[in-house]
Amino acid sequence: MKILYGVQGTGNGHISRARAMAEAFQQFPQLQVQWLFSGRPQEKLFAMEAFGDYWWREGLTFVHKEGKIDQLATTRQLNLRRLLQDIRELPVQDFDLVISDFEPVSAWAAKKRKCPSLGLGHQYAFNYSIPTPAFGWTARSIMKVFAPVQVSLGMHWYHFGHPILPPIAHAHEQPAPQEKDHVLVYLPFEYAEPLLKQLAQVSQTFIVYGLPTDLPCADNITLKAPSVEGFRGDVATAKAVICNSGFELIAETLTLGKPILTRPLKGQFEQEANAMALDQLQLARVVDNIDAATITHWLTGNPLGVRIQWPDVAAAIVNWVAEGRPTTPQILADSLWESVVPGRARRTAQNTDTPKQEKLNGIEGSEST
Repeated sequence: MKILYGVQGTGNGHISRARAMAEAFQQFPQLQVQWLFSGRPQEKLFAMEAFGDYWWREGLTFVHKEGKIDQLATTRQLNLRRLLQDIRELPVQDFDLVISDFEPVSAWAAKKRKCPSLGLGHQYAFNYSIPTPAFGWTARSIMKVFAPVQVSLGMHWYHFGHPILPPIAHAHEQPAPQEKDHVLVYLPFEYAEPLLKQLAQVSQTFIVYGLPTDLPCADNITLKAPSVEGFRGDVATAKAVICNSGFELIAETLTLGKPILTRPLKGQFEQEANAMALDQLQLARVVDNIDAATITHWLTGNPLGVRIQWPDVAAAIVNWVAEGRPTTPQILADSLWESVVPGRARRTAQNTDTPKQEKLNGIEGSEST
């Protein structure tokens, strides 16, 4: 079977998930995968060895400024003529299946030519009734047309009673590496200098990713360049994590039981919805601002982490595809949630989609050391 696999490259989370899928595909040599990435300048992609001779297209992306979506700048940078040309010229007819991780060029090319298509990723969970902000109607509509597919496998930290899969999260070594004293910070959408000034006022060591490494900073801050293994190692040994409300990093942090302080990117529907889910499931501390006072208050309160042991979702999906997708997404989702280690949330979720007093599979409290 020949598969065209499109990946939205705007955030590192999509690419991280794709790396796990690429590793799973190696166990099935009968599946020939051609990778395609869009949404990020090609020169800004890094550690792409797992994807071989991948294709790149310009695609669609969002412009961020001061921690929120800049709608005007996003519209200005849209090259609609180039996008339509890429969709028209993509040779999807040469493939048996198109998989889209919320990647619009591959998804729309498959739709136009009526090719079999499968959507895979967090954004497809929003096809169902899950926690979303009040402004969600317009954003939901945009998400439905951004990368349309015939069948979708949405992912979330909880299924909310729908055919939603657990996350694809990197499996860390067991036992976990020894914890160090640093807090990992990943806030790439914030203004760098004001953020560094706030971190400098906190009596805590920080390792910061996602900012230029040549900026002046205080002695308690270490700026690091993008690195897949370096980042994973620093997350694994951190005492806590401060980040925006993206999906993949938080899913990985939950496998480690690290306390999480998170601020959603303002005006970004997915992140604000994620923050709602995190708050309702009591998986992280959600705040409106990341500043010295907020961080200090959080750390001095000895925050608790929540540990969730996810199954090997990537392997299960690839096996499902290799067998010709013999079951429904609901059956696949049910089998994976049954494999999550049983546990509970420390607080009953307030969203009506989550039954009160119900134990949430795979969520268990763990103290931060």
